[in-house]
Amino acid sequence: MSEDNINKKYKPLVSMLLCTYEQEAVVQQAIDSVFAQTYSPLEIIISDDASCDHTYSIIEAAVQKYKGQHHITFRRNSKNIGISAHFSTVAKLCKGELLFVCAGDDFSHPKRCEQVVEHWLSHNRRPDLIATDLIDIDENNRQLGVLSHTSLDEINLTTWLDKQPWLVGASHTWTRRLFEVFGPIEQGSNSEDQIMLLRALLLGGATTLKVPLVSWRRGGLSRKRRHPTLKAMLEHQRKGNLSTRAELKQILADAKLAGQFDRVRMGLQSRIDREDFLMRMLDATTHKERFFLTLSCKTVPISYRMRIFGYTNFPWLYDPIIRLKYIAKLTSSKDAAGRPAEN
Repeated sequence: MSEDNINKKYKPLVSMLLCTYEQEAVVQQAIDSVFAQTYSPLEIIISDDASCDHTYSIIEAAVQKYKGQHHITFRRNSKNIGISAHFSTVAKLCKGELLFVCAGDDFSHPKRCEQVVEHWLSHNRRPDLIATDLIDIDENNRQLGVLSHTSLDEINLTTWLDKQPWLVGASHTWTRRLFEVFGPIEQGSNSEDQIMLLRALLLGGATTLKVPLVSWRRGGLSRKRRHPTLKAMLEHQRKGNLSTRAELKQILADAKLAGQFDRVRMGLQSRIDREDFLMRMLDATTHKERFFLTLSCKTVPISYRMRIFGYTNFPWLYDPIIRLKYIAKLTSSKDAAGRPAEN
């Protein structure tokens, strides 16, 4: 029997990972969407990251009322661990061959699992990451258009190192082997999107299904936010720097496991240098120290060094500028994901 015929008969167990955090206003819709999946066999794991609102009680009530065919598990973390570590923790509990990413403020369309599994099987179960298009929605579920990823089918390690593609992790599906080979994502990074894509590229590759199967809500946990003051912006940059350095550390660890450490480090060296410069500038306590760093870190673009030097040494000058930009750009010229609008 041909492999194509085998795949037509094969129905793998798959898992949906619905991870929530303080989303009481919208989580019911996310829960209903995973319960409504047409595919079987399906296990659903709903996990809350120590919410302080009523998110978990809504989950508990919904699971108790559920009478469908899918296998449902729900749990909560004793303390908040962040998005990437949360998904990684839940992934260890999954038995499915495919792991569907679900956030508590988005919702999946009923045939999401069915169509992604069909796409994966048509590729002979080779890709380790499958991305679909998304529908951009606002807080009232009004549809604002379709968001399409950069096509992942032609992406390989070389092209990824040259330019990381634009993508949204909310529509991703992973194979369980990404965690079996590389292990969990360490706590600290607030974004798993590029980490998981690189893992896939180091194994069986990635693919895009050009069908919108996830509705992605503006204003969620992963959306970009503007900052009304220079102080708020620098605090955000510090948090972002910690997250990015954790992400880079994880990427290098994964590359080492795959025997690609030197190649990946060389490809990311400019980014590593930039994040190291930002960390040292934010930690510096004197004008003299920041001046020396700005002059000496020559692998970082001079325009970026001068901008950070200005922010950290002349807040009285830059704070009014940041405040004016905040007021002027309340209506963004970018789409919901922070991607520049097409001309």
